[in-house]
Amino acid sequence: MGKYIFTDIFNENRDGSLSPKRIIIVNGVTSSPGITFSPGVSFGGIDFHKYKYMNIAAEEKDGILVVKGFYKQ
Repeated sequence: MGKYIFTDIFNENRDGSLSPKRIIIVNGVTSSPGITFSPGVSFGGIDFHKYKYMNIAAEEKDGILVVKGFYKQ
């Protein structure tokens, strides 16, 4: 299990939405760069805005990041 910095995985866009910088899987749901998440929008059951700037626990499999959870330092 690896530890990742939120801003290494997500871009915060000018409109306040978030976009993954790489392919990620959250609770079995896949997202890729170019997809945006606005505040209040759930992806794989997670509103990423609630975890903004927390660290991410994840596993990398075949170049895809499988997000396992979020934590504070």
